[in-house]
Amino acid sequence: MSKWRIKGEMVGACSCDWGCPCNFDARPTQGWCQGGYTWHIREGTFNGVDLSGLSFSSYGKFPGPIHEGNGIMQSIIDERASPAQREALRALLRGEAGGPFEIFAAVSAEMHDPVVAPYEARFDKINSYVKAGDYLEVGVAPVKNPVTGDLEETTLLKPTGFTSTRSELGMSTVARVKLPAFQYDHSGKYAEYAEFEYSGEIAVAGTAEAAKA
Repeated sequence: MSKWRIKGEMVGACSCDWGCPCNFDARPTQGWCQGGYTWHIREGTFNGVDLSGLSFSSYGKFPGPIHEGNGIMQSIIDERASPAQREALRALLRGEAGGPFEIFAAVSAEMHDPVVAPYEARFDKINSYVKAGDYLEVGVAPVKNPVTGDLEETTLLKPTGFTSTRSELGMSTVARVKLPAFQYDHSGKYAEYAEFEYSGEIAVAGTAEAAKA
């Protein structure tokens, strides 16, 4: 077994109203869910491959709550990644090594092949912005108080959260997805920023065989 670990920052956006009922184990605002996350790896390795400095995204659409499954998902991989780095990220995204990616894989009926794109990203907590080619554009901002116009500071602490345990909650200034598998625009809906740290183990032989395929 080979240990892996990645840590960094992430932004997420979805079709729910601000706050996102899914954070509290309730049904999505619309009854269905469309959204996903972008992760930026500040430091980390997977099966001996350094992934520091790379970004990747995973977005999907679900006919009901995510835990009920039947989702369609597609990912985006940073075009700066070398062939070895791309394979490491693909293995993570396929859910082969645990972390939140294993959960997304388990609830997906279709997982389309990742696409590759250049990333333009500014990670500044709840004021972050990410663009991945023509496939994805997400901007995050605090929610404004409807009475005073003041910016609200909202933090969710959830020790059992599977993507993060502490999130800054806000709204999207833009949230557009134009992937080959699906397209949608949920600008002005829920968005979040968080720091993450994931780790696990993977069978070295299984990864080597996959790399040769």
